[in-house]
Amino acid sequence: MNADFSSLYNHHEREVFAAVLDASKDYPEIATSNDLLCDVACVALNRLPPRYIRHEVDFSFYLTEHERLEIDTAISEAVGYAFNFVQARTALRARK
Repeated sequence: MNADFSSLYNHHEREVFAAVLDASKDYPEIATSNDLLCDVACVALNRLPPRYIRHEVDFSFYLTEHERLEIDTAISEAVGYAFNFVQARTALRARK
């Protein structure tokens, strides 16, 4: 049997990528570097539990409004933490 898993993905990836791009306007020293923005996304994603899905509609259909709000809050907090973490590490590296 040949299984095709290419339709599976972590729901948080798209949400985090969008949140990183949206928040980047508040971090101009990071926003100019694709590498740093990718670092921010990695740090944020690693702070969130994975939620693998095949179709966005499947994920949205089974969530309550409360669960959706909790996920949005967790993503926002993870992205904020990630920007501060990367900013601090970048500043630390610059002093060396």
